[in-house]
Amino acid sequence: MSQMSTLTAKEIYGSLTALITPMSKNGSVDYEQWEKLIQWQIKAETSAVVVAGTTGESALLEQKEIDQLLKMAVNLCQGTNTKVIAGTGHIKKDQVIANNIKAHSLGADAVLVVTPYYIRTTQQGLHAHFEAIADKSLLPVILYNVPSRTHNDLLPKTTVTLAKHAKIIGIKEASTDKNRIAELINLISDDFAILSGNDDTFIDSLEQGATGVISVASNLRPYTIKKICTYMALGDIISAKKCNSSLENLYKMLSCQPNPIPVKYLLHQSGLISDGIRLPLVWFEGKMTGLKPEIKKIIEEIKL
Repeated sequence: MSQMSTLTAKEIYGSLTALITPMSKNGSVDYEQWEKLIQWQIKAETSAVVVAGTTGESALLEQKEIDQLLKMAVNLCQGTNTKVIAGTGHIKKDQVIANNIKAHSLGADAVLVVTPYYIRTTQQGLHAHFEAIADKSLLPVILYNVPSRTHNDLLPKTTVTLAKHAKIIGIKEASTDKNRIAELINLISDDFAILSGNDDTFIDSLEQGATGVISVASNLRPYTIKKICTYMALGDIISAKKCNSSLENLYKMLSCQPNPIPVKYLLHQSGLISDGIRLPLVWFEGKMTGLKPEIKKIIEEIKL
């Protein structure tokens, strides 16, 4: 049995990467490429990597694949400053609890638990669901709210009450509500990590007081996302915004088709992964405006 994680809210800050899962053309997971991607994130001093989240095609992975991805991530990140967060969300509470036990046994530092999807519920239902999960969790829990995908919106008043639970240490907030982060900041004490889940607006979230971002773009530009977070932490908003403006075209590219289709395509174009993805996702076809200069920037970061 692995040791109890002592990760606190204060240690979840800055740039965190929602990692893709590299696959060969036939859809099998490419563990060699996975190792390279993680080593790159460690080198870029990414605060944490999220294994088998939405971007990692978690819903399309087998349990044994998730276990292997997690095991490798934990081994590679051991003794570094990069933490490992396991995506363990599911509609069924008991399945999440089982996933959390497995993540703990494999040495993850925390779990990221998305709101239930497909089944619509009430705020009371969301509260009871997360509370039951946290009560049984051996690992710190980060809530994940992404209403555009789940159609269940974890409202700030519910998050506030859940934040009082000793095991719940933060939230990845990916609501499109512009005031959501500010509202959470005003309602919740300092000892709770409020993370943006949207690349294109994360700099605004940091300005409002968010502690970091769980980013898709940092699969491609980990050094730049990290730099923006560092500038913001130092109060140098001008440098942060200047840095962020160099990513604006990338953000557009990443939202031109459902995630993770564009990010995998860009990683493939940069020579980092094969062109594998699983149905119902299909490989990117079409044109991206400004592709060549973007690939050039990604390759520059690979060489750092």
